Amino acid sequence: MRWEEVQEKFPEEWVVFEAVEAYSQDGFRCINSVNVIDCYEDSLDAMQRYKQLHKDQPRKEIYFLHTSRPDLKIEEKWVGFKRWR
Repeated sequence: MRWEEVQEKFPEEWVVFEAVEAYSQDGFRCINSVNVIDCYEDSLDAMQRYKQLHKDQPRKEIYFLHTSRPDLKIEEKWVGFKRWR
């Protein structure tokens, strides 16, 4: 699902999703396609779900963001190993 579709389906919500199609470019992670796992009104609930999924499935590229965000271009951070913010 493209981010525009997520925004239409879940307006003004926090979504927890897995990046299905993504690439790195110029210090950013650019995500083209996602699978929505859950949606929440409260950011703390979304963060808790994200943390649990990340703990259970650390190899998956999972994020949580608000659908008001215009795009899925996420700055990459390096802390001894590759990590996305």
